[in-house]
Amino acid sequence: MFRIIREYESGVKFRFGKYIKKLKPGLRLVIPVMHEIRKIDLRTITQDVPQQKTITKDNVTITINAVVYFRVFDAEKAVLEVKDAYFAVTQLAQTTLRNSIGGVELDELLSNLKKISKDIKEIIDLESDPWGIKVERVEIKDIKLPEDMERVIAKVAEAEREKRAIIVKSGGEVEAAIKLSEAAKTMAETPGAMHLRTLATLNDLSSDKSNTIVFAMPVEILRYFESKNQTSLSDLVKVIKENK
Repeated sequence: MFRIIREYESGVKFRFGKYIKKLKPGLRLVIPVMHEIRKIDLRTITQDVPQQKTITKDNVTITINAVVYFRVFDAEKAVLEVKDAYFAVTQLAQTTLRNSIGGVELDELLSNLKKISKDIKEIIDLESDPWGIKVERVEIKDIKLPEDMERVIAKVAEAEREKRAIIVKSGGEVEAAIKLSEAAKTMAETPGAMHLRTLATLNDLSSDKSNTIVFAMPVEILRYFESKNQTSLSDLVKVIKENK
């Protein structure tokens, strides 16, 4: 004659098959034959949406499954408005998932998975509200693609990475060219800068004895001798070759 309703439950009481009221947690009197109590769990329920095949907007067949998190906020509606609330939510989620995936292309599905899950959740929540059920979350667990489509996507991803690598490398070359141009202008405007740079390069080369050092004489030195001796550059070069 007594029934216990736990803290996380709500009871729906009937008298001779007619609804009377909702019962709060505690010890409740139930007269046999006259009374009947249906207990409803108010905790969040995790319901798995069965794996199913569906076709995207761009005619790609995929296999997808999801999970729905929901809870009963009105035990009266969950008992009186639908026969099996849990089963009804699962079927609603299954059809909504298939219809939503059929309205988007594969690229959009893979890139906007969270947004699509949110849209599916809002649709299910709206449709299940008359049943006294609040849908909290919908998460798409897994998307399986055909093998040929997986290879195509892998090629596209590889091509995209190569494109980014080329762009980064080209950008580095452009920046290096700009810096070299600025350095060349600075050395051209400063007398003797090229000679100092040459000496610095020779100093770096001298640390490795296996290298052959070619001494480059700056043109400024030849022009200096040209101005002093009134001798052309070609004659000076000949003199240097003869006396080396």
